[in-house]
Amino acid sequence: MYGQDIHEFIRLALQEDVGDGDHTSLATIPPFAMGRARLLVKDTGILAGVEVAQLIFAEVDPELKVEVLLQDGTSIQKGDIALTVEGSSQSILKAERLVLNCMQRMSGIATYTRSLADLIADLPCKLLDTRKTTPNFRICEKWATRIGGAVNHRYALYDMILIKDNHVDYAGGIEAALTKANAYLKETGRDLQIEIEVRNLAELDEVLRVGETQSLHRIMLDNFGFDDMREAVRRVNKKYPTEASGGINEQTIRTYAECGVDFVSVGALTHQVKSLDLSLKAW
Repeated sequence: MYGQDIHEFIRLALQEDVGDGDHTSLATIPPFAMGRARLLVKDTGILAGVEVAQLIFAEVDPELKVEVLLQDGTSIQKGDIALTVEGSSQSILKAERLVLNCMQRMSGIATYTRSLADLIADLPCKLLDTRKTTPNFRICEKWATRIGGAVNHRYALYDMILIKDNHVDYAGGIEAALTKANAYLKETGRDLQIEIEVRNLAELDEVLRVGETQSLHRIMLDNFGFDDMREAVRRVNKKYPTEASGGINEQTIRTYAECGVDFVSVGALTHQVKSLDLSLKAW
């Protein structure tokens, strides 16, 4: 899904974990020993990270044979078997922890994401993730939100201009920030969408005024109450896509979506999630 980036992530993760060798396995397992293992589900939720696991096993040892029994996005419960792997026992043990770390975390994210996505599934509003991710693990976390039913917001700082409150304050105001952002894109020849965050209805009115002469693609309505959110959507009147953000959770997401916004972004998808319990056992 993420091309070469995922292979680089796996390479660095293995380097971090294995170092100059898995000395426990090297010391206790004969080099030519062959084995089998099953990835056991010990929890209830949404499975994620199967494709990542296949890539990890292949990176560790291309001779390992993986049989996928459950695909990413599958509803799982205790006792299910997600996949089996067969081949060098040393290779299986070398890959084990990285496979589990990725799949447990990704499955937890996918499970929570699915629970929120289901709450607004009948509404014309899309659930977005954020950049509130674990450093160097973003690639897997954003993959997991997609598996769970969310839409990826910008991946990083380089693929969108998102003018937030601090940018506005440092730039000297909304008009200055939007004008400078448009000038920057013109000067550099970059083709990036521009989104701006507003903190209240007064800032929204200024954005709508400045937007008459400056390019703008989306407005983020941050920490608005429900009444102000509805009023903001009315004032925008579909001229721009709107995004609700700010502490949104399972108790509030549907009401925000019912305000008429096009998107609801939830940082908790990736920063407040419990991993699912999975294990890899020899058999």
